[in-house]
Amino acid sequence: MPDPIRALHFADLHVGMENYGKIDPATGISSRIRDFLDRLDEVIDYAEQHEADLVVFAGDAFKTRDPDPTQQREFARRIKRLAERAPVLLLVGNHDVPGIAARATSIDIFTTLDVPNVIVGRKPGTQVVPTRRGPVFLAWMPFPVRSRMLANETYGSIEELDRAVEKAVHGTLADFAREAAEHDMPRVLAGHFSVGGAVFGSERSVMVGRDLLIQKSALADPAWDYVALGHIHKHQDLTASERGRGGEGELRVPPIVYSGSLERIDFGEEVEPKGFCWLNLQRGATTWEFVRVAARPFHTLRLDARGEADPTALVCDRVAARELTGAVVRVTIELDEGQEPLLRKREVEAALTEAGVATIAGITLEVERTVRVQGIGANAEALTPQQWLHRYFDAKSKPLERIEKLMQAAQGLLDGDTA
Repeated sequence: MPDPIRALHFADLHVGMENYGKIDPATGISSRIRDFLDRLDEVIDYAEQHEADLVVFAGDAFKTRDPDPTQQREFARRIKRLAERAPVLLLVGNHDVPGIAARATSIDIFTTLDVPNVIVGRKPGTQVVPTRRGPVFLAWMPFPVRSRMLANETYGSIEELDRAVEKAVHGTLADFAREAAEHDMPRVLAGHFSVGGAVFGSERSVMVGRDLLIQKSALADPAWDYVALGHIHKHQDLTASERGRGGEGELRVPPIVYSGSLERIDFGEEVEPKGFCWLNLQRGATTWEFVRVAARPFHTLRLDARGEADPTALVCDRVAARELTGAVVRVTIELDEGQEPLLRKREVEAALTEAGVATIAGITLEVERTVRVQGIGANAEALTPQQWLHRYFDAKSKPLERIEKLMQAAQGLLDGDTA
């Protein structure tokens, strides 16, 4: 049996994200843009060190459809380095698609300049890709753009249009699978879209264009040895529970994998591991693993300082006890009413800076305020539940008619009438 073909799958780079960053005065580039480029450097280093034969980028190179020239230069420089190592597929994602059909995508320049070893997947397509360890049948489906897939059709509603696009995508994927079955070699399908059953993440907060859901059954064809997906930022294997249980003659289900994004974009991805997928491609026997990268950590600190005589000291001690070097951090501090003047934010900020925090995303105070009910005096213990409740509603300035209805409902509960 020939050696497995070594392939690397990554996606959702989103160069251009600047939230929680600081501008480097020497370069004029945000520290967060540097984060995303550094993660791409990790991918390239791994590909070189492990002698990758094929690289599949499953879409969304930039944050916007119109990245600035510096971002394009930095991305192109790195893709050239990758392409010197192995063939590279650059799939067009929803962030790469221009608003007008006639305009070029942000990665079309690689086709225009005919950069060796780079395939730009702007339209659905297939190709047998030669590599050092043998050929691979590669198929790709970029982000489905409704107006381009059904340019000459009209529909009565958005729902009808969505169903028609979904049908068209499913038909194209079925055609790809039939074509793949004719090639006795490892077969990879790459796509940039949402798949039914996937767990969504923070990509919803930066979504460009309306989304479309593709059924997992359209991808789970035994013709494929691996399905490389982009678009959803959370790394996940959609068929992990469906493989390895079979008996003799059972159709094999391929791994259908979102590599996830390489870098965190916000606190919604705080606990998600970030990285890429490394594949050993063999017809009918592909294996793969998830390789983590050093994505910038995000931490939410929720600190309870209620009842403390010096809440600032407690918060600073808790900050010092945490490993926060290089992290983006937000802090929520719980206080009792009256403790707010005792919380010295500047000292908390200084403690965070001393702990090596890269960016303080915010310091929020949550104060537990006491509802004061007038007229209780020293006889509080003598009040009945009904009296307590009535005075509470009075304190909340409820209208008299509303109080009477609430009291009637409360009396029913107190009497055990839950009908």
